[in-house]
This record gives sequence, C-alpha cells and structure tokens, in this order.
Amino acid sequence: MEILEKAHELLEANPLCDHCLGRQFALLGYGLDDQQRGETLKLLLTMKNHQLALSGKKVGFSNLRLLASNGSFGMAAEILQNMRKRARKKKECYLCQGLFKSVDTLVENALKTLEEYEYTTFLVGIELPTTVEEREDEFKARFEIAYGESMRNEFSRDIGKKIATATQKPAEYRKPDVVVLVRPFTGEIILQSNPLYVRGAYKKLVRGIPQSMWLCRSCGGRGCPKCDDTGKQYLESVEEIIAGPILEKTEGESVSFHAAGREDVDARMLGTGRPFVMEIKKPRKRFLDLPSLTELVNKQAKGKVEVSNLSPASKDDVRRLKRGEGAQKMYKVFIDFDREVSDEELATVAKTLTKASIRQQTPLRVLHRRADLIREKYIYEAHLKRLAPNRAEMKIRCQGGLYIKELVSGDEGRTIPSVASLLNVEAKPLELDVLKVIMEEK
Repeated sequence: MEILEKAHELLEANPLCDHCLGRQFALLGYGLDDQQRGETLKLLLTMKNHQLALSGKKVGFSNLRLLASNGSFGMAAEILQNMRKRARKKKECYLCQGLFKSVDTLVENALKTLEEYEYTTFLVGIELPTTVEEREDEFKARFEIAYGESMRNEFSRDIGKKIATATQKPAEYRKPDVVVLVRPFTGEIILQSNPLYVRGAYKKLVRGIPQSMWLCRSCGGRGCPKCDDTGKQYLESVEEIIAGPILEKTEGESVSFHAAGREDVDARMLGTGRPFVMEIKKPRKRFLDLPSLTELVNKQAKGKVEVSNLSPASKDDVRRLKRGEGAQKMYKVFIDFDREVSDEELATVAKTLTKASIRQQTPLRVLHRRADLIREKYIYEAHLKRLAPNRAEMKIRCQGGLYIKELVSGDEGRTIPSVASLLNVEAKPLELDVLKVIMEEK
C-alpha cells in the first residue's frame, strides 16, 4: 500500500492530529519532525482530493470532509467552504487527545522547575497512562504500522529539543545530572536530581568517633534516656562531620558515605588519609568551590577530622573504592604484655609474621553483626620495637580486612598465629593507628 493510501486509511478509521498521523511514518525521510510529516501527508491528500472535487467526483468532496473532521485540517475545510460545501466539525485526536498542543506549556513549566537547580546535562522522561499506551499499541497492530515510533519518544524528543534550545544545555542519555519527568496527560512535571559524587581522603585525628553513624544499641534509633533521645550510640561520626558542610553547600537531601574500609572507633586514621566518596542525594547545587569546601569542612571539624584532595567523582569511583576495600593497609599498635619480653623475642615474632598467612575467625567483638567465618589474610611485613620491659610497638603492612587487635591478642584462639600465641603471653592492644591505605592504581 502506498504512503498516501495508508495515511487515508488511518484517517478514515480514527481522527488523528498532525503529530499522531506523522508519527506512523517516523522512520521515513530525514530532517522532518512528526508534525511536519503529518501536515505534509494531509496537504498532499487535500490537493489530490481537491483535484477530484474540481472534476466533479463525489469521492473528492467526501475525502475533503474526512480531512476537515478526522484530520482537523483547515485547508480542507476552506476548500469545502469556497466550493459552497459544508465541512464536518473537527474531532479530537484518537491517540493523543490533542495533548501535543500543550507541549509549549509543559516546556515552560519544566523550565520553571529547572531554575531551582544547577546542572550541566539533562534528560527528559515521559510517563503516559497505561490505557494510552495500550491504545497506541492496538492501533499499530491493527494497521500493521511498520515505520512508526512511540508517542513516548515523540513527546520526549520534542520537549527535550525545546529545553535544550532554551537552556543551551545538552541532553545526556547515559548519566544526566537531572531527569525531567513529564506526565503530559496530567500536566505534572517531576524533577529528579541524580546523585552528585565528591571524592577525597580523610584523616581521623582523635579516638572515639565511628566512621558512620551508629544507632543506639538500647533503642535502635528511636531515642531513649541512655542516648539522651538522640537515637545514636555516638554523638558524631566521620560521615556526619564531613557531610554537614557538603549538604549545606549542595542543598542535598541526604548522603551515602563510601570509604576504602573502616577503622575501629578507638583507632585514628593518619598518614595521607583514607580514600572516600561522598554520594549526595537529590542536590540542588552542583557547581562547588572544592578548595573552599575543604576549608569549611576542616574548620567545622575542629581538629577531629581533616579532609584533603576533594575532587569531582562518579559512581565508577564508588565501584573502584569498593573493589579496593581489600587494599593493603599499614598499622601501628602499642601492646602491653603480662610479662617482660626481650628484643630477641620480638625480633622472632616479627620474622614469623612477615610474609605469613593469618587464619582468622570472625572476632568475638563483632560476631553480633558479622557472619562467623574463617578468613585468611596476608602480612607483607611486620616490625616490633620494645618500648619498656612489658610494652612494645608493632608496625605492620598487611592485606585489608585483617583484624589487628585480634592479631595481637589471639582472640581466645580464633586468630592463628598471633603475637600472644607466638610469645606464649597475654598481649593487650592499647592504641591502634592506621598509617596508610595503599590503593591500587586505576
């Protein structure tokens, strides 16, 4: 069937606006939008049937009436009027119910919503009622439409082009900063601001602060006398200290804190710091002065936490960070023994632990929140130095995930070997510091 015959068949069956007629032939031709395709088809049909009408053929008048009513085509109605024939009343489009006329209003409302956000790229999403999509699918199947596209695609493209022109910002299909969700049949505009990622490294300079917020063990976060109704086990955390200024500057809703492992609450994180990525949910502001933000975070942290090397990041950086949780770590721990130890004994322990595999069952202190598993971790090097007759300092470089306190104490035999078992003493870890997190190069 020829294109004009197909277009006539579609109009004969249902009223169609220029957009919805042209959309059935969207894959034919270049440099035209669907409205132009539909208008062109109606123009050609009108000219053809005008010729028939001028020849006195009734089918010409009949088809002009069809174009004036089901096609809402003004030229067909004018021709009938000039030929002193009555035109039928225009009918509402069967597929879109005339809503393509509201595109400019939808764009205007979308632009007003976008004014509240900072962004570089955007994407338009369209949400249509199920009944509308089912009607279009049935229509395409009934008429065996082979070169058409969906109403969703046309709305998305038309609105997207107009927003891009108005804002001079490009549409981005993979990782847009914001998604403008448009519901043409209700007129709703919903803006989804995708997460903003900032990476850096933090040092924790004091003990007694967890990396992330801990809910109160007694009330589970509801608030009780034990936690002074805060719902928290600790008043602050590294995450909260860093997130506060960042949320303030981005006007975000919440954050997710991703780090390359974690240190114990009573351990410090020193050296060059622990790599982290801050994921800010639903930010309104994206254009950050990161050096100034670094200063603000460190000022408000009051010497407890210090961040450095803040830079833009992406979700890929979070994945890389998670893959690097087992990165090598360097630790320093002070140890008390229940008897005097010699330099020779400590040297023997250091030699035994260097290049050793440690068999470690989940420590008793974390068994309430971790699966009871046996893990093997590797120590690359260990150094012990006697500080007093019954006190020593140990520095080790090991595989991430090794529990250092249990490496010292033995954890009732759950860590083998341990400093305690090698010396046949009771060994107590006093102060633990993380000196370095050694991430693999990208």
